[in-house]
Amino acid sequence: MPVYVIADGRAPDPSKLDEYRRRNAELVPAHGGRFLVRGGESEVLEGDWQPSRLVVMEFPDREAARAWYDSPEYVELRAQRQANGETDMVLVQGA
Repeated sequence: MPVYVIADGRAPDPSKLDEYRRRNAELVPAHGGRFLVRGGESEVLEGDWQPSRLVVMEFPDREAARAWYDSPEYVELRAQRQANGETDMVLVQGA
């Protein structure tokens, strides 16, 4: 069953995350995942959520998503992302 990683990222200087985005664009498919959303305009339909930059990734299963997230390559990228902004991220099982 597919799972989805949903992230909402905020960075004072988005250009500092160019390398992160480039390398992660290669890393996600290497773990069986694909990007469904990478930024773009969003519209709040309900509530007071003010998303900044939404990213949605699909993986074939939880194990593949965790293999990406826990991989040594992504651990390094994650540190770079965390040093240059804030991100809320969840892993959600698909229907």
